[in-house]
Amino acid sequence: MYPLCLMSLDKRFISQFKENQISIFKPYSKYPGSQRDISFWLPKTEDGNLVKLHENDLMEIVRENAGDLVESVKLTDEFVHPKTGKHSQTYRINYQSMDRNITNDEVNVMNDKTREELVEKFGVQLR
Repeated sequence: MYPLCLMSLDKRFISQFKENQISIFKPYSKYPGSQRDISFWLPKTEDGNLVKLHENDLMEIVRENAGDLVESVKLTDEFVHPKTGKHSQTYRINYQSMDRNITNDEVNVMNDKTREELVEKFGVQLR
């Protein structure tokens, strides 16, 4: 068998190939992505329970505002403040296009809309 000779050093490309294993290629963008973090305090209900916000809830809002320009939404931090007892979450959103560069201005508009909707729909307090 001949050794594998790839014409790219890009880890996104190389990581998809393993010796003696056939895999389906997953396309990736050649354009740079842009990440934004959204941090907020979760509110409590009238009976004192924490309002639940799942990653999928945020993903739905982000998709409404950014469509196919969203590559991923991930919870990156969660903690409870030791003095106030407030519950905080931070999500990282990766914006990326498969066919063009997206500008910081575009990303900022989409991210701001998402932040506004989080406040309206879930009553979070942005940090």
